[in-house]
Amino acid sequence: MSSHSAFAEAADALAGSVLGALSGTGGAVQPARFVDDAPDTLAALAAVRVLGADLFSPHLLTGQPFETQDAAVVAKAFDAFPASDTTEEPVVALRDHATAVLLARLSGDDTLRALAAEPQDTARCADAGDWSAWSVRMAQLAPLATAGLDGPVHEAARRGALPLSRGVSRSILRRDFPTAVRLVRWLAWLRHEGAALPLDPDIAAEHVRLVGGAGPRTALDLAIARHFLESRPGTPPEAART
Repeated sequence: MSSHSAFAEAADALAGSVLGALSGTGGAVQPARFVDDAPDTLAALAAVRVLGADLFSPHLLTGQPFETQDAAVVAKAFDAFPASDTTEEPVVALRDHATAVLLARLSGDDTLRALAAEPQDTARCADAGDWSAWSVRMAQLAPLATAGLDGPVHEAARRGALPLSRGVSRSILRRDFPTAVRLVRWLAWLRHEGAALPLDPDIAAEHVRLVGGAGPRTALDLAIARHFLESRPGTPPEAART
């Protein structure tokens, strides 16, 4: 098996574990155990980096505890696969920074923010002038559509409900369901904030669920969107489950 295949397989396995923890069908997600038990440690660490901020979804959305050993494994994954250059790859750098911010917050160790610097030039990611290209970038930034994060990308999302909705419609028509569900996730986050939307994210989410396949990472995006859709606007997502 090539390293790329091994990394992709490990990322799918970890996404399935996060999905199980988030939906209540599995136990708590344990990144440290996942890495320790993996036949390929490097692939497991790559999976931690690929999942990024989504790794924290059970903790952010359902209040599950975050363990010290898990924080150490996420930091180890950054050592194995350092954060992306903030100027050459702004989308990846924004995702890396979001992971570091949430890791620092959940672990209580603010020094962990230094694992990934905050990009200074986010203009390309926040510019919705070309709605088609922008919606693709926002789909790539879907891990930022979660609890506990805010910044220029989120401000752009607040201004961009219409292009995000257009992006959902276009992706569904093209049968690009992974992109569609990532954009639905942004719409779900916006509705949770109380924003008025030109497209009903419940209907879009259900359509993608029915016809869009069930890959573990797409299923995780859909589950996160569902958490926001089922929460009362303006309340923490976990409040809807208590």
